Amino acid sequence: MSEPELARARVRQLLDLTQRLTERLMVETRAFEDSRPQDIVAGLTETQDMANVYRRDSGHVKANPSLLKDAPLEDRKALLEATETFNTVLANHAQAVEAARTISEGLVRAIAHEVTAARTPASAYSADGRAAQGDGRAVALNRMA
Repeated sequence: MSEPELARARVRQLLDLTQRLTERLMVETRAFEDSRPQDIVAGLTETQDMANVYRRDSGHVKANPSLLKDAPLEDRKALLEATETFNTVLANHAQAVEAARTISEGLVRAIAHEVTAARTPASAYSADGRAAQGDGRAVALNRMA
């Protein structure tokens, strides 16, 4: 395969990957915005795998721009546009994920607060003069979601 053919194949492969990953992130973002994060669980591993391939391949091209220099200008422009779209969609996806995380953490805190508030307050001594034992239930709040 000649250098121009190889460069064109690389651009088209990266273009296809970028477009497919962009579409997946758009679908995931919609799921978060529709309060349906459970809809993305089934495809999460595939999305992560695609993101890893994208990171590896785009990093390789960034470190070696000459790999694409012989590709047709129209193919390189298409890749540039797809990359700009991907970056916009990725930023929106990150915001949606952060919003879902914030909501989830807020729910966990609210539930922990309600459980704590529902407990019988501890008293220093019971009616018979012995030290009170408390209710023995525990709630752990992990600040990482």
